[in-house]
Amino acid sequence: MAEALKLWRNAQLYTCDGHSRIIARGALLTRGSRIEWVGDEAAVPGAAAHEVHDLSGAWVTPGLVDSHTHLVFAGTRATEYAERLRGRSYEEIALSGGGILTTVRAVRAASEEQLFDESAPRLASLLSEGVTTVEIKSGYGLTLADEAKMLRVARSLGRSFPVTVRTTLLAAHTLPPEYQGRADEYIDVVAREWLPELAGQGLVDAVDVFCERMAFSVAQAARLFEAARTLGLPVKMHAEQLSNLGGTLMAAAAGALSCDHLEYAGEAEAAALARAGTVAVLLPIAYYCLAPERRPPLDALRAHRVALAVASDCNPGSAPAASLLTAMSMATRLFGLTAEEALLGATRHAARALGLEYERGALAPGQAADFVAWNVRSIEELGYWIGFNPRRTVVRAAEVLRWPNPNA
Repeated sequence: MAEALKLWRNAQLYTCDGHSRIIARGALLTRGSRIEWVGDEAAVPGAAAHEVHDLSGAWVTPGLVDSHTHLVFAGTRATEYAERLRGRSYEEIALSGGGILTTVRAVRAASEEQLFDESAPRLASLLSEGVTTVEIKSGYGLTLADEAKMLRVARSLGRSFPVTVRTTLLAAHTLPPEYQGRADEYIDVVAREWLPELAGQGLVDAVDVFCERMAFSVAQAARLFEAARTLGLPVKMHAEQLSNLGGTLMAAAAGALSCDHLEYAGEAEAAALARAGTVAVLLPIAYYCLAPERRPPLDALRAHRVALAVASDCNPGSAPAASLLTAMSMATRLFGLTAEEALLGATRHAARALGLEYERGALAPGQAADFVAWNVRSIEELGYWIGFNPRRTVVRAAEVLRWPNPNA
């Protein structure tokens, strides 16, 4: 049977492609689950569409891409948030046995069903805002069985919801209690045993590491990256969030897809990211919650033309939020991104941070037919509203998603 040809007309298109075109009276042709043509409605190719959808003059962008989340977890860390309000630092709490290890204990005690049930509302929140692709990290299990459990839940979420899920192994998130004082041994176990096993089960799309004084060294990260390369898996890094250990320089030299956080990066890191084509993923909600002394080096990143992504960092400790639109708004206010930079950071550049730049994040022929129609007068509103969702219609794989619409 021939794949359905659908015409989506009467739209203001912001393509987010390499030219970031605005097409005032635009149209899309989709065939099957892919975009076949994009352009001015007056120039639509002559083939008769099986279906015609009138988008009523709405602004239309690619489906949003959340390129950094820790969405699968159990419990909360609200008590630790209150401790930080009273003056304790994130690092102090972690070094005293709290922080990530608090969530590790909760995840280890949770069944897969409980993890799914607790995580599903967070994913639904992101999807309600027009997110059609999301990365979900492990890193709260820190045993082979519990890391596998988290990754299976992430895969299950992708099957149960209309979203593309990319899974990232973050077993190198912090040192588990069983390996205290034996960080090198732990990295060796992850690299030599866990990673091949989990990759062999089809649970891993990429490998991440938290490179920080309270986590893992540059040398340890490099060993894990080498193991990932042996298996043909892309790598990324939590880098320069709390200090500068040189992680970004190593990750860029290793061809990492992205380096994320980057509050303590500088000119040298920006230049290295540019040379490597590595995306800088900005996480403004974590910046807001932790209130660090420094923000990412936006002037240097811009000067070197580094691709800037924006992500929610949804997690129970430093970014208790499930809203990419909020992250976009915070990126404009806290980091000084323009509305266009924020939108590209949640579409084209976010897709690139996941290795999906040829499949998602732009309205262009060959891309997935994932796009969003918005109830906005200008595209700047997507980095403007706080606590209001202007999403009108979400189309994924050329199918209109159906759920109660608060803006209908």
